Amino acid sequence: MRIIIIMRIMNHTLRRSLIACFAIGSLLTTAGCGDGDSSSSSDRPSVVVTYSILGAVVADVVGDAADVKILMPNGIDPHEWEPSAKDIELLNQADLIVSNGLDLEGNVMEAIEAAEKDGVAVFHATDHIDVIEFGVSVHDDDEEAGHDDELGSGDPHFWTSPVEMAAVVEALGVALADIGIDTGDRAAMTKEDLLNTDQEVRDLIAAIPAESRILVTGHESLGYFAHEYEFEVVGGVIPSLSSEAEASAGDLAALKQTIADEGVSVIFTEMGTSPDVVEALSAEAEVSVVEISTHFLPEDGMYKTFVLQLASMISVALQP
Repeated sequence: MRIIIIMRIMNHTLRRSLIACFAIGSLLTTAGCGDGDSSSSSDRPSVVVTYSILGAVVADVVGDAADVKILMPNGIDPHEWEPSAKDIELLNQADLIVSNGLDLEGNVMEAIEAAEKDGVAVFHATDHIDVIEFGVSVHDDDEEAGHDDELGSGDPHFWTSPVEMAAVVEALGVALADIGIDTGDRAAMTKEDLLNTDQEVRDLIAAIPAESRILVTGHESLGYFAHEYEFEVVGGVIPSLSSEAEASAGDLAALKQTIADEGVSVIFTEMGTSPDVVEALSAEAEVSVVEISTHFLPEDGMYKTFVLQLASMISVALQP
């Protein structure tokens, strides 16, 4: 009998309707939601971060040296979210905007570019990482991949690797100092915490044998996790970096064949992927389904919890 395992961190309806921010670290009074009041009674500088996962780490670095405001509500797909007039005003009034930098926030980029032209400092996180190109195997290293140029865009989902996030934090500390925001040694402390989290992830997945480290995902969101921890992503239900894309019948047929050829046992689905499509594919391919969180924070608002939950769910699902 086919067994379908659905591990739901948050049900689909709740995720779509969630409009409140979760607490982020200790900054319950300084980190705000998108589409809120853009004015602030604080005399501290304003740092606006585009989405919640990045915002949690930025808040850890900034501490009480500035007001950290999160543009997109946690639980909203950043690929789909659109800013309001108040959100755009918040960007224009910021002392620093922290964004992904690889068009993750496609509907916000025009507003960020306009704010930058008006003199607002902008920090693009992915300017400070080793970017993975979609369509290039993480095992290809420097070899020529020969992929279709249409697929050769940079993968924005770097936050699934705490090592890459640590590199972002190091550069962010310098950027904050450059605009006069003194965070003391918080950047160094946050970087150390992230590298410790990386080791915890390695401990969690240590028991997964090499031949089982094969991933099929909802869309192409685990490239950095796979690269860092020696997994291989062999396909996605939506073969795109964005959850806004759609899978064709041909794509699904090809993925079904890949699942059979690679001996895949689990499809890791996520926000933005049609449950009906995933369940139909799992039935035809006779594999299990595990729902993971790749784009939003857990209830405690902590990046560390997010990463460890992700690693734990993958580890449990792939244990022999």
